[in-house]
Amino acid sequence: MMPRSPLFGRRIHISGSVANDVSTGSADDVQAARELVTNLVKELLKRGANFVVPVDVEPLREVDGLPICFDWLIWKTIKDNLTLRPSNVPGPLAVAVQHHKTEDQIPEEHVNLWDTLRDSQLIKIESAAHWNMNGKRMEAQARFGDILVVLGGTEGVLYLANLYHDAGKPVVPLNLPLCPETTGARRIYNLGLTSAHSRKLFQIADDGDTHDWINRIRFPIRQSIVDRVSVLVELLESLERPKAFAIRLLNPDLPEFDDVQTFFDTVVQPVVEGELGYRLVVIDGLQAYEHPRIDQEIFAKLHRSSIVLADITGARPNCFLELGYALGRGLPTMVMVREGASLPFDITTLSGLQWKMAGSVEDRRRAFREHWQAIRNRPPLVPAEPLIL
Repeated sequence: MMPRSPLFGRRIHISGSVANDVSTGSADDVQAARELVTNLVKELLKRGANFVVPVDVEPLREVDGLPICFDWLIWKTIKDNLTLRPSNVPGPLAVAVQHHKTEDQIPEEHVNLWDTLRDSQLIKIESAAHWNMNGKRMEAQARFGDILVVLGGTEGVLYLANLYHDAGKPVVPLNLPLCPETTGARRIYNLGLTSAHSRKLFQIADDGDTHDWINRIRFPIRQSIVDRVSVLVELLESLERPKAFAIRLLNPDLPEFDDVQTFFDTVVQPVVEGELGYRLVVIDGLQAYEHPRIDQEIFAKLHRSSIVLADITGARPNCFLELGYALGRGLPTMVMVREGASLPFDITTLSGLQWKMAGSVEDRRRAFREHWQAIRNRPPLVPAEPLIL
């Protein structure tokens, strides 16, 4: 039996397009890219990955009639290879992002495919409501996706990559001749060729060498599709896990420190890293810095974390400052405090966990786990609401 992949249950978003100009993307280049996408989706299905895929029109190139985008190729590959997916993967298999006119714009040759998928329990439909504009749909895609893989494309790919980067999610650009080098995935790839910028695109687990991986996915013409997919899947499995930022008491001279440290060592870290698949990030001055100042290091890491675990035991001002930033940014935030602690406000208004020192480790982990499941999808304090719908 294949060991569980790090991609198990994670949502992969493959996005991009091919240039209408054959001098930029030849028919052979386009067919090779479509073969790569097909084989990549199959390998990801085998590893229990999930997907984010738009549902929309399928524009064709004027010169040869080849599809400009890859979305319906991805949907077809998913449907045709469902048997490759392990049976115990948490769903949904794919988040389908659409808008209010989508059903009328689906190409006729894909209607049966979409009807079959839509009526199954495998698909979650996310609607951008009445926003028939790419920007709003991309925001929805980036909200659900965990990893972005881009090929070809133009300004839309750059906008999507910025959304993922701002959320601290990895962006993997493919160096394929589908667009000019000055735009789309090739522009992003060229950015990563400078070692100072490589880690802005993605980070490798255990502090691996991101720049080395950028060079490994250069994909020279002589490299086969099979080898390209193999390298790409290896890279995706080597990516750093999504980050869970810890706000907590860090001063060992304060009386509450030992209890907080024990709680994080025996409850928080084992559940967050061992069960939920995140990497716990604690900025305590013992790790290598990416920024010149510790406050910059803290807020840069906090800004691009996937979730926040805020323990306010000890009522430290810096903890409240960081908690306010997390809540204002709308990050999924779990607020915690040791039972009986004195606080300047009522933690129950934020549905916080009051953890205990007494009881078995498993009982305390169960309480943490159940509280996280209860609050992980709650909306932000102040939802972002557009002026015009």
